[in-house]
Amino acid sequence: MHTVSPGQAKPMVQLEDLMQSVAEHKGCGTTGGSGKASCGSSAGEGDMPPEIWEKVKNHPCYSEEAHHHYARMHVAVAPACNIQCNYCNRKYDCANESRPGVVSEKLTPEQAAKKVLAVASTIPQMTVLGIAGPGDPLANPEKTFKTFELISKTAPDIKLCLSTNGLTLPDHVDTIHKFNVDHVTITINMVDPEIGAQIYPWVFFNHKRYTGIEGAKILTERQLQGLEMLTERGILCKVNSVMIPGVNDKHLVEVNKAVKSRGAFLHNIMPLISAPEHGTVFGLNGQRGPSAQELKALQDSCEGEMNMMRHCRQCRADAVGLLGEDRSAEFTTDKIMAMDVNYDLSSRQAYQAKVEVERQSKVAAKEAELETLAGETSDIKILVAVATKGQGLINEHFGHAKEFQVYELSAQGSKFVGHRRVDLYCQGGYGEEESLDEVIRAINDCHAVFVAKIGGCPKDDLKKAGIDPVDQFAFEFIEQSAIAYFKAYLDKVKSGEIEHVSRGDASIRQGAFIAAE
Repeated sequence: MHTVSPGQAKPMVQLEDLMQSVAEHKGCGTTGGSGKASCGSSAGEGDMPPEIWEKVKNHPCYSEEAHHHYARMHVAVAPACNIQCNYCNRKYDCANESRPGVVSEKLTPEQAAKKVLAVASTIPQMTVLGIAGPGDPLANPEKTFKTFELISKTAPDIKLCLSTNGLTLPDHVDTIHKFNVDHVTITINMVDPEIGAQIYPWVFFNHKRYTGIEGAKILTERQLQGLEMLTERGILCKVNSVMIPGVNDKHLVEVNKAVKSRGAFLHNIMPLISAPEHGTVFGLNGQRGPSAQELKALQDSCEGEMNMMRHCRQCRADAVGLLGEDRSAEFTTDKIMAMDVNYDLSSRQAYQAKVEVERQSKVAAKEAELETLAGETSDIKILVAVATKGQGLINEHFGHAKEFQVYELSAQGSKFVGHRRVDLYCQGGYGEEESLDEVIRAINDCHAVFVAKIGGCPKDDLKKAGIDPVDQFAFEFIEQSAIAYFKAYLDKVKSGEIEHVSRGDASIRQGAFIAAE
């Protein structure tokens, strides 16, 4: 098998072969480190019925690999909520916060429908419409289902999703099924009401407010009932859980087992977002969120039980674009109402066919590189951070990165394990030392950081911190490049040129691998 040296052009599969591959794999077919296809999980095409594969193959939330290529949008048509969460504060007209429950403007179903058409016409790789708030979609059922009705008539190719706290979910399962909503996310933070009482001050159910353990008991019973009802109807369910250190962090292992036993397809454990300026109860009382390392450890401990989502960005309720980006400012109500929208389904399909060719090219490149690890038995694992704008490429300048995607490399290949948000290092052309320190702290358990370009000063500081700045794979495929890097790392360890040092203890610095320039 051809092995590519750093900087050398990658071998490309012929276009006709790629198109045949797309047809065979129905748009997915990416493989994870285990050799099985990964669509938001370790499950592959051969592990699930074809109709389920069709639902996940180009869904950016249900497929980790697809999120590099396909976009989603949320429409804020559901302002009311029927529970209170200590980590939530619904904010309006807030353009500077990126977290659930925040929107810049509320929409009517009719406005939302036109916005969807405008976005889908402008962003042809947008495949998913979600309703996630800013309250709870099922506390606003008329607005939610009217929006779905309008979209299903005018844009039938777009997948429909909703996210709910699950309190009234059992009452709406038939309607969800009727409108062909194939993906439902339920936020389940506990299955023990005593823990739930620490998270939820009250729930409003059947025209009555319940507090404490009583309210939490009603909530968890309804959530689990709704989950079972959805999965019985073949609707894919993702469960979101907010990791709150000292409250439910250890308990989420039990949540994981409970939702798996009731048919959940995917479990997404997210970090608590907690800061005083958000105005949440947890933010104001000093409740901390988990570190990236704590979050990964919990996700790892649950992964043996069921499929884990690692690429969540905890989107706003009006987010537009690829995961990790927000283009909602381009589609304000004033702008979309003035637009002459021409929804061309055939052009969208043609564009997405091109996306699939690019996607399969990336998959083929990774497969080829993975063969260079055949026969490796090393138990060494390292993390690498990647600066990327999307498309599965190393295509972002170090100083312009707002986040780094993190991959775990081993003899089994590459595995996406999360992302680390950071402040921009470059501000107006100049590097901010304080920001650089924050970036280094965010990725200090990584052996290397892959970038499209990096300046001399940050490069030197990263090396001093024991993090290898890698720019020789600029604008090439992430996973293919990462595997090639790891193969070189193993070769150096085996030859005695370097000694492998685990960076699980971030205080260890000196023995880390520094690649030759």
